[in-house]
Amino acid sequence: MHPAFSVIFFTVTSGLGYGLMMMLVIAHLTQFSGALTATEIVFIGAVSLGLVTLGLLSSTLHLANPKNAWRAFGRFRTSWLSREGLFAVISYPIALGYLASVWFQQPAVLINILGVLTAIIALKTVFATGMIYACLKTIRQWNTALTPANYIWLGLMLGTLTFTALRTGYGDVNFNLNIMLSVSLAMIAIAGLLKFSYYFWISTPTGPSINTATTFTQSIVRLLEVGHTAGTFLTDEFGHAVTQYKSNSLRFVVFLFGFVVPAILLIILLNGGGMNLLIYVALGIAYIGILVERWLFFAEARHVVNLYHGMQRT
Repeated sequence: MHPAFSVIFFTVTSGLGYGLMMMLVIAHLTQFSGALTATEIVFIGAVSLGLVTLGLLSSTLHLANPKNAWRAFGRFRTSWLSREGLFAVISYPIALGYLASVWFQQPAVLINILGVLTAIIALKTVFATGMIYACLKTIRQWNTALTPANYIWLGLMLGTLTFTALRTGYGDVNFNLNIMLSVSLAMIAIAGLLKFSYYFWISTPTGPSINTATTFTQSIVRLLEVGHTAGTFLTDEFGHAVTQYKSNSLRFVVFLFGFVVPAILLIILLNGGGMNLLIYVALGIAYIGILVERWLFFAEARHVVNLYHGMQRT
């Protein structure tokens, strides 16, 4: 499919923001990386909401009629897009309530409840974003449980790296950098394994073909002529083709930038080498790698309508 940069930026950046919010709540309630001050929690929470807002605003840039976007909220029972929008809107008051309760030192029970709700709604929003694509049976590359799983873990991976970078820059003496580096490495490993599983799954030639589309399965079927002489909306939006060489090259870039290089930099830091600046470099490189991953996610998707425009298999 045709990759729109606004959607790429939206899914990566908002996923990072929600992943950061989830990691903030987990780190705050468990204190596994050291106790956080109220100022730290509010600051990191504000950064996460800012990233989410930036991503959501960019998502409107690809809409043909942005003024009609509100109509999407009325299909919650049947549309994952509607669920994503409602979860995103609901997440603001809950997250703000959580941050306010921390700042004004409300009872621990209230803080814990709002914190858990904030993490849950963040998780459900990212899951709904992934399900927008995973529910489409017409696109084999998306119609898999690996799609929302990748969205969630890539968001958590970037969110964990961002959380580590923000706490490192804050200079809190209670912060245990080595624990967060280990957690970040675990997130990178899980996200990388899921991405590898996804690429392996979509590479298997088991999708619909021109034979199954026409029900002629006894011999090879080839389309001699299409029903038009110029490009159409279908060919422009769903006919974007990427060569196998380019696809393999970009997959290599995804793993190199998204997982391998950040992991190496974190290992160097974990072993006491280099400066803390490496965590910011790792975050920047990982973000670039996931932007490439998301571009490839859209570019490699092949809608079944392409079978009626000359493609032999999707």
